[in-house]
Amino acid sequence: MTEKDLSVGYTNFEKMLRAALELPGVGIDRAAFLRRELSKFCDDDVINEAIAKNPAQAGISNRTIDSIAKACINYETRKVSAISAVAGLPGGLAMIATVPADAAQFFGHVVRILQKLAFLYGWEDIFKKNGDGLDDETTNELTLFLGVMFGVNAANTALSRVAGLAAVGVEKMLLKQALTKGTIYPIVKKIAAIIGVKMTKATFAKGIGKVIPVVGAAASGVITLAIFKPMATRLKNYLATLPMANNDFYKKPHDVVDVGGIDFSDIEVDDTDVVELDNLENISEVDGNSIDND
Repeated sequence: MTEKDLSVGYTNFEKMLRAALELPGVGIDRAAFLRRELSKFCDDDVINEAIAKNPAQAGISNRTIDSIAKACINYETRKVSAISAVAGLPGGLAMIATVPADAAQFFGHVVRILQKLAFLYGWEDIFKKNGDGLDDETTNELTLFLGVMFGVNAANTALSRVAGLAAVGVEKMLLKQALTKGTIYPIVKKIAAIIGVKMTKATFAKGIGKVIPVVGAAASGVITLAIFKPMATRLKNYLATLPMANNDFYKKPHDVVDVGGIDFSDIEVDDTDVVELDNLENISEVDGNSIDND
């Protein structure tokens, strides 16, 4: 990718992310989500500890968390695929005007499942509760999660280093420093640019698919299923390998991690190091202006 491609990609990524986050229902309440999902398997004391700390630290088995995670992925996949198929129904050339909203909706569903998986595997709230908007810390954290979903290996490496802090209970303010310090910015920016380039190609191509009657509707849902679920599963499998998702990690004491020693400058981002997303060019995603809050 050229520098111009990456610059445009980064700008488009930011626009897409902000548009997705403005949709009702994209933000997931961590405490409410964990309480609802864990109530099927755990008593109140365990659930309260999982909310106060994290599920693994509360002693909830990896098997239970994996089972809940798979159910969440299946639920979100069915929902986004079904709505995608409806959005692909005949609409003529006028449907091209809905493409930006469709792309935001797809991204919105991606962010929903991202949060659910993060909470199950030990991460704290991603979005601020005070409504201050999308600050650098939140943007960087989201970008790393999304990078993992899109198969950017550098995102795995960077997020693993942040996870090392979160796993030992580093204070939120110190964790913020790790997520916003200068060495991580170039990495996050290029990861965002790569995702933005891929999503931009998909956005323009989707408009063509929307003018194709009926067949386009069925294909839309199938393609969404084929892309959304693997992305979510990729993130689930990665998060399950991190220490904060492991019961055994919390059975022994750990040294305090030096935030100042966390360095990202050695991580290289290769734009070929990303899952091939050409199939995205055929997606006719979700239409509408909100996402259910289930």
